[in-house]
Order: sequence, then C-alpha cells, then structure tokens
Amino acid sequence: MSELATTAKQRLEINKLRKRLRRNVGQAIADYNMIEDGDKVMVCLSGGKDSYTMLDILLNLQKHAPISFDIIAVNLDQKQPGFPEHVLPEYLASIGVPFHIIEKDTYSIVKEIVPEGKTTCGICSRLRRGSLYGYARQNGITKIALGHHRDDIIETAFLNMFYGSKLKAMPPKLLSDDKTNILIRPLAYCKESDIIRYSDHQQFPIIPCNLCGSQENLQRQVIKDMLQGWEKQQPGRLENIFRSFQNISPSQLADNELFNFKDLELHRLAPSGQEDAAHDDKQFPALSRQ
Repeated sequence: MSELATTAKQRLEINKLRKRLRRNVGQAIADYNMIEDGDKVMVCLSGGKDSYTMLDILLNLQKHAPISFDIIAVNLDQKQPGFPEHVLPEYLASIGVPFHIIEKDTYSIVKEIVPEGKTTCGICSRLRRGSLYGYARQNGITKIALGHHRDDIIETAFLNMFYGSKLKAMPPKLLSDDKTNILIRPLAYCKESDIIRYSDHQQFPIIPCNLCGSQENLQRQVIKDMLQGWEKQQPGRLENIFRSFQNISPSQLADNELFNFKDLELHRLAPSGQEDAAHDDKQFPALSRQ
C-alpha cells in the first residue's frame, strides 16, 4: 500500500472514531438529559486523556447543539511537586476556552494522612470533589462534567462487588448528597480504547498524575486487567456488562430494600391444578395423552 493510500486510510479511521465518540456523547447526553438550555457546564480538566477528550467533544457539540449552554474548564492545582502549572493555561488559552485554576494544596494533606505505600485515590478524590463542588456553588455552575468513561463505570461496579459487597457503580448523572450540585458523565458510553486513540491523534498535552500514578498494585488495576482479559476472550463482553446496568430486574436480585420479597402473595384465578393442566395440555400435548 502506498504512503498516500495509508494516510487516506488513517484519516478515514480517525474520522470514524471522531464521529463515534461524538455520537456516543450526544446519545448519553440525550438519554439522561445531562445538558439543558441555559446550562453553565463546568468541565473538570485534570490534564489526562479522558478530560481532554471530553472537553474537545463538548466544545464541538456546543457549536452544533439545538440548545445554548456555556462551558468553563476548571482545573484543581493540587500543588504536587513538579506539576507543570503552565501546561493547561497555555493550552486552554490557545483554543479560546474560558477557564479557571483552583489552587489548593491537597497534596500535602494526602501525604500527611495516608501511610506510605497505601492507596491515595480515595482521600484524594474526596478532597478534589469538595473543592470543585464549592467552586460550582459559588459561581453559578449548573452541571459539573466529569471525564469517567464506560470502562471506569464497569471497573467501579466490580470494585464495589469484590471489595465492598455492593452492586454500585458510577451513574451517568448524579445529584450530590447535599442536593446542591448535579454531576454528569458525558463519556459514559465511550470505550477507553477509543479515547486513547483519539487523544493520541489529537496530541493533547497530557499531564501524568505523579501523586498516585506510580501505585501499580491498585485494586482498580487488578480489576482492569481482569476485564480486559475477558474482552480479549470474548469481544463485546464489556458492552454487555454495561448494558446490564441499564436493564435491572430488582425482583431477580436479593435486596429486601429494593424489592418487597417478604410480602409476596399468591394470586390464583382458578382452583389449584386447573391452570397448570391447561398450560401443560397446550404447550406439551403429549402430556394430555398420558
């Protein structure tokens, strides 16, 4: 294949990828009414592939959507040693996106609280969430957009099952416990592999997390490896798992709070035996001849 033909093929594949991501984001937004006319959407930008991709797609949708909404990119500078503070402001200024950098030394708090070698993600995420929630309340933000994708949601579900004994994941849309913020996850239908390819093509200025990125034995990584192994053995399995989150049958599980198993009662319209006999005769004629 000539170099020209190769380039044309690559361009075609990227166009398909871009359309797929935009379609998936648009569908998720529509399915869960994530963004409404007049919304002020705060895109939480960490400097990773997911949040860059989310911002890129939302900016495109903003231009073509039948509704009007504002976007502001917000980054929390956690004061990690060596954090390149100039990268995000320079990138956001270059693409003309309104942005704000929240400066808060959560890094020192995490290092002080968490023993050496222990997972930092839990306390780190809670501190980040508190800072972002506060900014949203104070600045008229109506929706907080997070960059979690389909694989994140599935991994969280298995983490909660394996280590927390709960059937619980990350919903595409969530009202905060204090009911003062609404979180949305526009990438909920997007595969991580698609996001990786798109991010690589767009050459986003990725900023690695040096607070916890070196923790190789995280439980989440174990779950990720397990799920990716399943996907290799049977392509499409992860999509089926995600769809199962959208097709829940409470009466087929075992949660007494979710379904009233204790008060189940019989409701028979005919004397015992007649319904069964009629059913058997109709479905299994051979039984009626015995």
